[in-house]
Amino acid sequence: MWLFTTFGFFSIVEKGEDRGTGMVTVRARVRGDLEALRLRYLPTLGEIVETPERDYGCRARVPKEDLAGAVGRITMDIDYTNFKGEVAMRMGYAREQIYHEVWETLFALQPPVATESRRG
Repeated sequence: MWLFTTFGFFSIVEKGEDRGTGMVTVRARVRGDLEALRLRYLPTLGEIVETPERDYGCRARVPKEDLAGAVGRITMDIDYTNFKGEVAMRMGYAREQIYHEVWETLFALQPPVATESRRG
């Protein structure tokens, strides 16, 4: 699962070592994203391991139930009307532009409409 938030981007998977343990691996491209997740919502997030040779540069393991609770709290804290705008305010324009490029790519999934409007 990919999780885009106003404080970071995460890829959450059940790796081989997680199977049968109730754990998942939370991966990130930026260590600070995992640190923010731990600080704000997920204090039980395990040790952050840097893996620059892998697709995601850092990762940490966490109990699946703890992650589910954290995602619920993240959801309850949503108080903005525009996600990308909030990312720009909290994380800066450079991160917002990266998220916008993802938004633009995913826009291709949406069936075309008669108008030229593409408002979020």
